[in-house]
Amino acid sequence: MTQDDLTIRSVTHDEAGELLTLRRAAFVTEAQQYGDPNIPPLTQTLDELRADLDAEGVITLGAWSGHRMIGSIRVLIEGTKATLGRFAVAPDLQGRGVGTRLLMAILPYLPDGIEEVWVFTGRDSLQNLALYEKHGYEFEHDRTAGDLTYSYLRKMLGDDDRADA
Repeated sequence: MTQDDLTIRSVTHDEAGELLTLRRAAFVTEAQQYGDPNIPPLTQTLDELRADLDAEGVITLGAWSGHRMIGSIRVLIEGTKATLGRFAVAPDLQGRGVGTRLLMAILPYLPDGIEEVWVFTGRDSLQNLALYEKHGYEFEHDRTAGDLTYSYLRKMLGDDDRADA
C-alpha cells in the first residue's frame, strides 16, 4: 500500500459491519494490554454502531486501500469542542502512516467554531500517546473508569491548523 492508494471519507451506514470488524481487530491488542476483553470498542453491537453513525454531532471517517477499510476515527462535536475516539488501524498496517493521515483528515470535516480537539487513550498506550503528542496534543489529565485509567490530551486549534488541512 502506498499513500496514494489511501482514500479517506465518511463511513456510510451500509459500511457499519466492516467498521465493526475493523475496530474489533484493532482493539484486541489494547484489550490484551489492559487485561480487559470488555472495553467498549469490543462490546459495541452492530445496532449500537449503526445508531452512532446516525447520531447528530458524530463524524466517522474511514480510510480505504482499494475496497478494504483499513482505518477509522470517530469525532464527537460538542459546542466548540471535538473529541476523537475509536481511532483504529488494521493491525497488519499499523506504523505505516494510516493513523497520521486519519488524524490530519478530520480537520476539514470539523464545523466552523471548533476551538479545541480532545483525545483520550489508555494511560499505558505509549505508542498512541506519542502519536498524539507528535501532532500537537498536550497532556491535560488522567481519569480512571473502573480498572482502566485514561489519559486525556488536548490540541487548541488556530488558523495554522485549518490552513494545513
